[in-house]
Amino acid sequence: MTRLGYRKISDLPDNIPVFPLAGALLFPRWSLPLNIFEPRYLNMFDDAMSGNRIIGMIQPVDTDRGHPKLAGVGCAGRVTSYSETEDGRYLVNLTGICRYGLVEELDVNTPYRQVRANWKSFESDLTPPDTSDLPDRSRLGDALRKYVTSNEMEVDWEAVESAPLETLVNALAAGCPFSPMEKQALLEAETVAKRCEALIALLDMDVPGDDSSTLQ
Repeated sequence: MTRLGYRKISDLPDNIPVFPLAGALLFPRWSLPLNIFEPRYLNMFDDAMSGNRIIGMIQPVDTDRGHPKLAGVGCAGRVTSYSETEDGRYLVNLTGICRYGLVEELDVNTPYRQVRANWKSFESDLTPPDTSDLPDRSRLGDALRKYVTSNEMEVDWEAVESAPLETLVNALAAGCPFSPMEKQALLEAETVAKRCEALIALLDMDVPGDDSSTLQ
């Protein structure tokens, strides 16, 4: 059983509300803080809290601000904590449950968008990953050192060395300034091991003069 209690895809709803947000990645067993202030998403949050507390994160794939096309894969999370500010915003912590494929967008009367989700391809998200095939941590560390040096970034190296590798991979995938398309590729990686390999490739690709790696 996962920490949130979802053991099989039949435990998950067929239809979910979605929060399109470019560059914001949610992964299974990973927490995403959200600052919700738009009226339609305040409405979505209130409805989610009166139901199963599940919200689907997904990236838009075009620049239509009113009704952008959505990516084919997102990740659903459960609201695990929240607070309300004096000016009416919600500060939410969303904990990832499982990725989903977007089957279709639903014709709804709510101000926020809803989709039919297909969980089948991602059922393995509901159990802790097999870590036996993860790349050596030193490969990720070496790629990260070159990347942050090249981009003049600061890193908490103590946290990098001590964090579980899945946590580190997800933190870097979500936090590094990759393009939305690159972040989508990281989200869609079949396993944590493949996500780590893709992450190393992306870190290497963004180092000037280093063309030794390509994202598969």
